[in-house]
Amino acid sequence: MHGRALPVTVCCRQRRQVLALVLALGVLITLWGLGATGVMDETPPLFAAAGRAMAETGDWLTPRVNGLPRYDKPPLVYWLMGLGYSLPMRDVWDPLGSWAARLPSALASIALMVTLADTLLRWPQPDDERPRATAVISALAFGLSPLVLVWSRTAVSDSLLCGLLGISLLLQWRRFADPSHESWWPAWIVLGFAVLVKGPVAVVLSGLALLLFSALRRDLQTPWRRLRPLPGLLITALISLPWYALELWVEGQAFWDSFFGYHNLQRFTSVVNDHLQPWWFFGPVMVVAALPLTPLLLLGLARVPRWRVPSEHSLQQFASCWLVAVLLLFTAAATKLPSYWLPATPAAALLIALATTRRDRLQRWAWGASIGLVACLAVIFWLSPVWVVWIRDPEMPSLASDLLGSGLVWRAAFWFSVAAMLSAVVLIQRKSAAIGLLSMQIPLLLFHVSALIPIAELADQLRQVPVRQVADLMKTQHRPGEPLAMVGAMKPSLHFYTGQVIVFEGRSDGALVNLADRLANEQRRGWVGHPLGTKEASDTVLIAIDRGTSSQDHWLGLSPIDLGRFGIYNLWRVDRKRLEQRADALKVNGVDPDWRQPRPERF
Repeated sequence: MHGRALPVTVCCRQRRQVLALVLALGVLITLWGLGATGVMDETPPLFAAAGRAMAETGDWLTPRVNGLPRYDKPPLVYWLMGLGYSLPMRDVWDPLGSWAARLPSALASIALMVTLADTLLRWPQPDDERPRATAVISALAFGLSPLVLVWSRTAVSDSLLCGLLGISLLLQWRRFADPSHESWWPAWIVLGFAVLVKGPVAVVLSGLALLLFSALRRDLQTPWRRLRPLPGLLITALISLPWYALELWVEGQAFWDSFFGYHNLQRFTSVVNDHLQPWWFFGPVMVVAALPLTPLLLLGLARVPRWRVPSEHSLQQFASCWLVAVLLLFTAAATKLPSYWLPATPAAALLIALATTRRDRLQRWAWGASIGLVACLAVIFWLSPVWVVWIRDPEMPSLASDLLGSGLVWRAAFWFSVAAMLSAVVLIQRKSAAIGLLSMQIPLLLFHVSALIPIAELADQLRQVPVRQVADLMKTQHRPGEPLAMVGAMKPSLHFYTGQVIVFEGRSDGALVNLADRLANEQRRGWVGHPLGTKEASDTVLIAIDRGTSSQDHWLGLSPIDLGRFGIYNLWRVDRKRLEQRADALKVNGVDPDWRQPRPERF
């Protein structure tokens, strides 16, 4: 008599062992060398500076960067960063200030890896002969996703949203699958904190995923009864709304226009910051985010049951609806960024892991295609002398030669080759796909630790160390009342590492006119501009300027005092009278200052 195999149960002791292993793997992936590099321009220093400012000023309500309020994200990520910056002896254990800023992202990814594994261990799906291996595969498929590898070690809010939203959705499914043992309210508490990370998008994604899941199962009543969305949303609102109400009361129209008008409504309905992408943008992003296991992801999507399976066996259905919800929402948005796909990566990891549980020809083809992708990546790394020399980055002119000289690309080629060979041997021996995937994932984990993280450290030495050196020199050369500026390549990490308000302007002749006018008139918390000739005005300004900008005609002839050169940057002390004379000459030619109408994210 043939039938569907019953899932293998996992005892409590085995479950604890697997979860301990997943926890250790998560720590290795996200925390290894977390503070070895400084915060990377351009967005992470804004988050880090806002979190540090909360710890230093005691103002835990409004995030502020460079003397201006930063309304684009709610405060939870800043609060968590601020707690890290509040710890004693931070200069000893976090000299670059990046560990405290990145820790919320790392911990969120670790927590989600453990929750993914625990869900698969407690509710083994049909045909799963090795639920412990499936749990580890799912956790690693998420943790080793190219998107997750980057954002779980980056000081922004995307990974924290992914972690909290993912845990909330998994808790919702667990309640649906086992209402007699799982409470309904924890998922809504976690969702409330997710709303404090990036706003209402968390509720929209959660609701859309649940609606799609109910539609796929043709059953709205059961999820509604078990998940209790009305009291659940009340809990979510009680956790998240007080900060929004208080911030709106304190900051008023400026907060409403920036957060709700620009960062939510306008980002969805129109293109901002030049992030114009075609409607099919997230198709390639989905493919890249799942590499090298994309064939198994596609197989997992193709095998989603179209009928009403038992609740405890509906995880594959739920994961597919979760992924499609992210795809639909952000495809409809006018502004598209790769990080928007991050909330879909846990669902993709579940689909990849569940695709390994049924042995047949399609599974072997998908497994073989994944091995082929790993082998192709290995060949690409072995051929690095051919393509690395074509890397051109004006901020890292020696990157290609330094990368080849470091031997890190050969280390990457080795680990990808090992991953391809080991998993191919398992495929040839016709062992389970779970074993094959683990034999692939472990070398890829070692690639991350021994090659990818050191490559990031090399890039930090070339790209960010010069900015930190300029910041150090600025602090030693700064005179009382002397304004600080950066023109050309605008790096907010300069503000982060000096701890001072920096006036940022670009490369154009209009930027020079703006700078001269701002030094006389701009007012922001921690710094006030003063016209020349007044008692408070400084006669000079310290300017960090990159080599390309300093060679432009309108920046020539200012007779600056060159205080030092670091990488592509010079630190100048410029006489403000000469700067204003040059600005006046440009104004005669029709160049007017426009800095009083800045973008909402202007720093």
